[in-house]
Amino acid sequence: MRAPRLGVDLGAVFDLLGGVLRWIGLAFLAPTLVALFTGEDVLPWLAAGAAASGTGVLLDRLTHERRADRIGQREGFLVIALIWLLVPVFGALPFVLSGEPQLKAPVDAYFEAMSGFTASGGSVVPHVEQLSETVQFWRQLSHWLGGMGIIVLAIAILPRLRVGGRRLLQSELAGPTELERFGSTIRDTARNLWSLYVGLTLVATLVLATVGWLGLDDAMTPWQAFAHASSAMALGGFSPQGESVAAFAPISQWILVVVMVVAGLNFLRLFNVLIRRRGARELGRDDEVRLYGGFLLAATALLLVELLTSGEASGEEAVRQSAFQATSIMTTTGFATVDYTQWGSLATMTLLLLMFVGASAGSTGGSIKVVRHLLLFRIARRDLATAAHPHVVTPVRKNGIVVDEQALRSTVLFVLLYLFAFALGSLGLVIDAERTGVELSAFDAIGAAASSIGNVGPAFGDAGPYGSFAGYSNLSTAILTVLMWLGRVEIVPVAVLLTRSFWRP
Repeated sequence: MRAPRLGVDLGAVFDLLGGVLRWIGLAFLAPTLVALFTGEDVLPWLAAGAAASGTGVLLDRLTHERRADRIGQREGFLVIALIWLLVPVFGALPFVLSGEPQLKAPVDAYFEAMSGFTASGGSVVPHVEQLSETVQFWRQLSHWLGGMGIIVLAIAILPRLRVGGRRLLQSELAGPTELERFGSTIRDTARNLWSLYVGLTLVATLVLATVGWLGLDDAMTPWQAFAHASSAMALGGFSPQGESVAAFAPISQWILVVVMVVAGLNFLRLFNVLIRRRGARELGRDDEVRLYGGFLLAATALLLVELLTSGEASGEEAVRQSAFQATSIMTTTGFATVDYTQWGSLATMTLLLLMFVGASAGSTGGSIKVVRHLLLFRIARRDLATAAHPHVVTPVRKNGIVVDEQALRSTVLFVLLYLFAFALGSLGLVIDAERTGVELSAFDAIGAAASSIGNVGPAFGDAGPYGSFAGYSNLSTAILTVLMWLGRVEIVPVAVLLTRSFWRP
């Protein structure tokens, strides 16, 4: 009896997976060098790199007659879902093999690796300063690699991706955004995006290191400068400091605010402004950029009102703490300069709502994205106008251009799926807490689910900015890991995989 024919070219999918894993294996050379320099064991890092590259070579051998440029839309969905599941598996191996006490459980190690590569920033490590230097370096590097996107990097370095690369790049860029070519091929576009990402990271690192060198912030060593600049550009939030950015001087905190705001912009727009030099006016006229700035200012103002009226802070400190936390949470970075769980109800609710906003489409941030909120606002306005005047046709526009109805339906579908996954995750956390007897309030469960699916990182309660998810059960940790994965792949590819029509010819 012949096996039923699938509507997905699995050979092409595995061919591309093999190529990506081969290159991911090379990334372990960096922590290996750090381990050699610090005198730590190099075997966990060599073993993880060999496992990743070996798996990649094996997949290549099994699919040697296939070509990754046969990647279509369905294959692209499967590739994206599998890459973001598999890469953290290899990223977690060194945590387990090194015998790191705080990450010895496989479920915890996988959570930490998923949080790193998805640039979420949540952690199950209660005492990050006690981690070995190599493990700390790998956490920061995985953050940075996942920020711009593993698939974008694959398109930049894999010559086999020609036709399929455009579909993958369009799917990988966070949020609905118009894909422009910055070069003769889509491979050139991916390379230019990564070059911009690397360049901005280097600039941020040098600025922070200079602050330390000038004596303006003695805690800002070159290592701390790299760690926090790379994490801020990835909008991740991992920090080698247990108290996050509170360990640094106000000038460093303000610099990181600027870095997070820039990283939260659409990198396609940034390339036009910084490289093509089309001028900042084009950026300022963009509807999404203006709403992005409006959200940040409004959130900062609300937090500032809370701090001033409660007496938690005053003057420059109040403005800095408000601006920093609003920017960090909305852009899904997750850095902290203060334990915001001690703030009042207005601040707490503001921060929770910001977890559902996100940065711009085409940025390194997670969550729903500003452009989707913009489109939802305009869809609602159009439908209300149509209810009053049924015979009047009012198109939805963005930057003066009519938005296609298919794009509007996709926006509504994404938000519905996002809220459904969030609600299901919150319910799962509450049920598991009841089962295990863990003290977890409904609000803390909602915050943890919102933070995980939005790739924000820290939440509330024990999982606040100075806490961790270490107290959560294995099942709850797994639920949060799945939510981080869904948030990074933007849910739709996974939801499509669960339909029968996806697998049919």
